[in-house]
Amino acid sequence: MRLMPSVRGALNGLLLGLNTLLAFALMVPPALVKLLVPADRVRAGCDRALNALAGGWVAVNNAWIASACPMPWQVRGVEGLNPRGWYLVSSNHQSWVDILVLQRIFHGRIPFLKFFLKRELIWVPVIGLAWWALDFPFMKRGRGTGRSDLATTRRSCEKFKRVPTAVINFVEGTRFTAAKHAAQNSSYRHLLEPRSGGLGVALATMGGQFEAMLDVTIVYPEGTPSFWALLSGDVRAVAVDVRQRAIPPHLLGTSPSGDKARRAHTRKWIEAQWQDKDRLIQERLAARRGARK
Repeated sequence: MRLMPSVRGALNGLLLGLNTLLAFALMVPPALVKLLVPADRVRAGCDRALNALAGGWVAVNNAWIASACPMPWQVRGVEGLNPRGWYLVSSNHQSWVDILVLQRIFHGRIPFLKFFLKRELIWVPVIGLAWWALDFPFMKRGRGTGRSDLATTRRSCEKFKRVPTAVINFVEGTRFTAAKHAAQNSSYRHLLEPRSGGLGVALATMGGQFEAMLDVTIVYPEGTPSFWALLSGDVRAVAVDVRQRAIPPHLLGTSPSGDKARRAHTRKWIEAQWQDKDRLIQERLAARRGARK
């Protein structure tokens, strides 16, 4: 007999919490060694250990997600990826659920995903420290922080050169809502306007090392779910499309903040992707409505 959604949600939330606490406890020793020993070889070894532990955390999460939400997800484009490669990942963003969706579909296919995070999130209990140990880039938000934002991203991306890494950027800069969409008067039907600053720095810092950009489109045909909906098993339909895109050589360089032409080219490249993504989301939603008739 299946558990009531509230009970299932509480149990999965407990499992997620215990999994996070265990992973964090195991990360403490290599994190301390990484902090205290400046040798690159030692720190690279610590990074590999930390990434392996993070991968185990994802594997446990994937297990309870599969049990809570047994309906198959529609995922296209994840074949042939390199688990020891370097990737730049770009995705639309609607919910905290997006992060677990991305971790599930890419687990074992590419390296552990490193997210661009708001600096305030470093103070989240337990997991904020784990993000720090894993070299997640923490970025300031607000007027007048652009240069320091880019400098922080550059330092983080330099660290990513030590071990295979997948760097993900939610180009919209925040989660999509109808209110934000209306306030922006967005040019896109299902997306917010893209912000390419952080992505441009990632390209400039280690763009030549990336094998490709993975352009990800996440669609929830039955509506954007809350995190509680995922915990309680109330996420029935998820569609994910992944497109590998070659990174144009003219977007690579060493000085993104001072090169207006490169910034303009990067923004144009992302805007073209956003147009394709908007059409794809519309097609996915229209197909779902057609299937219901």
